[in-house]
Amino acid sequence: MKYYSYESFRNDTNKLLVSLREEHFDAIVAIARGGLTLSHAVAEGLEIRAVQSIRTELYDKSQKREKIVLFGSCTFENAKRVLVLDDISDSGETLQAVMEHFTTEFAGIEFKSATLFYKKTSIYEPDFWVNEADDWIDFFWERDYQSPLL
Repeated sequence: MKYYSYESFRNDTNKLLVSLREEHFDAIVAIARGGLTLSHAVAEGLEIRAVQSIRTELYDKSQKREKIVLFGSCTFENAKRVLVLDDISDSGETLQAVMEHFTTEFAGIEFKSATLFYKKTSIYEPDFWVNEADDWIDFFWERDYQSPLL
């Protein structure tokens, strides 16, 4: 298991922003929960206020479920290009399901995906990613807030 600190997150998000700035997205969708922290940072960096989320469930802690479940919906008024963000493309099942859902539901909109981590064994490669993962990533937002600091 590899701990992923806030400092690494900040540096990697800035690297990702360099790639994303020229893309001119109209909106951002965060895949909850893993993509929420990243989407907030990217929205600030790209100055995009149109941020929405969709929730998925594929893992219970580190235990994978048999089937992915999607919750919620999004609306994209006047959007032509939308960025979908998650923390990692691990198995790729989450990103693949979400991207298929959006491209089917909103045929006239171009969707691109981005993550901080990508595993080469994933069935879905994001359009943009920063790091290749070869181990379970323990993100700071998963570890640092588990018990209150006194």
